[in-house]
Amino acid sequence: MFSASLIWYTLIVVAVFSFLHGLTKKKKKLPPSPRGVPILGHLHMLGKNPHQDLHRIAQKHGPIMYMQFGFVPNIIVSSPQAAEQFLKTYDLVFAGRPPHQAAKYLSWDQRNLTFGTYGPYWRNMRKLCTLELLSSLKIGSFQPMRRQEVGLLVEWLKHAAIEGVSVDLSAKVSSLSVEMSCRMVFGKKYEDKDIDERGFKVVIQEGMKLAAIPNLGDYFPFLGVLDLQGLTRKMKALGKVFDEFFEKVIDDHVRAGDQGPTKDIVDILMSIMQSGGTDFQFDRRHVKAIMLDMLAGFNGHCNIIS
Repeated sequence: MFSASLIWYTLIVVAVFSFLHGLTKKKKKLPPSPRGVPILGHLHMLGKNPHQDLHRIAQKHGPIMYMQFGFVPNIIVSSPQAAEQFLKTYDLVFAGRPPHQAAKYLSWDQRNLTFGTYGPYWRNMRKLCTLELLSSLKIGSFQPMRRQEVGLLVEWLKHAAIEGVSVDLSAKVSSLSVEMSCRMVFGKKYEDKDIDERGFKVVIQEGMKLAAIPNLGDYFPFLGVLDLQGLTRKMKALGKVFDEFFEKVIDDHVRAGDQGPTKDIVDILMSIMQSGGTDFQFDRRHVKAIMLDMLAGFNGHCNIIS
């Protein structure tokens, strides 16, 4: 239980900062905005379907509008033409990522590409991942592996059909994706139990869910330490699961050493770290953060398909 004095102190601090932020906001030229309320801003205008609420508000205030969610200022864009201005014409201006509690605990303090701050590190890692894992040449080099894995699945399904065993096809396709992802990113297969008793799919989906849930700590930083929603506790626990698994993967690569000319993404990342030749800080935390991006990206794509 929180003491009454702590709650009142927090509310006073929130009110003061909200007032000061309001004074600062008046000095800026901002897009049209609906009328907000103190402290909450416009949070009270969003319900269970925020995308529908934002669409409704945009019908009145236009395709580019300003909204304040707690202490976080937002520019809401709701037309293809406006989106092109933000994502293409002026993309460098809006390429940064704001502080995010989920990114802090699940991606080693925003060291991955998804939530990383735009700069030399982000640009170089994006280029590296594109060339070393996502290029046509690299994808083509994994074709024999993919054919082999699909062949194993087909043979397994044949045996299941002969024996009259029911099959959860979605689960098998998800498992196939994990195995392919592990071989492409980590160079070898890892079983579900290697990451957690819940398996890759459940753990990754939990991470995506925690990253997407509206978090009071993001909108009101002074409430973050109280963890009123219990999200920080869950993020820390899941972050530990990811950290222990990726440490195991890195240790496996260190023990294996140089196995030949074919290198997976972990080999390449470790080479960069050990060379020390980058213009930016790069250590094990960065390696693990990029590994999480790759694993979540491949498996998230599979989940959408299945």
